[in-house]
Amino acid sequence: MITRTDPPPDVPDPPRDCPLCPRLVDFRLHWRQQERDWHNAPVDTWASGKDEDVRLLIIGLAPGLRGANRTARPFTGDYAGDLLYATLLEYGFAEGTYRADPDDGMRLKQCAITNAVRCVPPENKPVGAEINHCRPFLLATLARFSNLKALVTLGKIAHDTTTRALGGRIAAHPFRHAGTSELAGYRIFSSYHCSRYNTNTGRLTPQMFATVFAEAAGFVRS
Repeated sequence: MITRTDPPPDVPDPPRDCPLCPRLVDFRLHWRQQERDWHNAPVDTWASGKDEDVRLLIIGLAPGLRGANRTARPFTGDYAGDLLYATLLEYGFAEGTYRADPDDGMRLKQCAITNAVRCVPPENKPVGAEINHCRPFLLATLARFSNLKALVTLGKIAHDTTTRALGGRIAAHPFRHAGTSELAGYRIFSSYHCSRYNTNTGRLTPQMFATVFAEAAGFVRS
């Protein structure tokens, strides 16, 4: 029987069978039956090399059903990853070639990637309790990288939960594309999420996305 327990505050990644969110547990168990070769579990933060080298943390919304929920690497295997990793390669936060496969050999540089919610939610829409349950993992992830300077939050949910995790007020640090904020010793750069919906509708263009990372790169390397 699954029982709810609070995660230890110093654990940056949830266990494979994390019990905190019953709806997400049911959803991943359903997909474990449907697709036995998929990851179908919470997705860990991805960093390459030494934790102390990480200067920038990218915070997304949640794993995509056929993206990170399948491949176990953030933003890997769906359209959002195509734009994100192309941008990281352009601005020197990654090296190698992105092939939408965790075995593609690509590495991150001075950068790590995580999600506000670590399990795939139905219709890509986590509810408030699920966001709250995952926030201690975000806090522990922030603590994991001792030389972290900048955060890029992709979308309002990621931005707001990061603000709350750092003890800020949403009204004082509102989400807006290409907005910046100073909080708890970090510079926060916010962007619309690089989802297919946002790019197909023109809400986010590759140039708009690149502008955010150009500013983040300049700050991190200043």
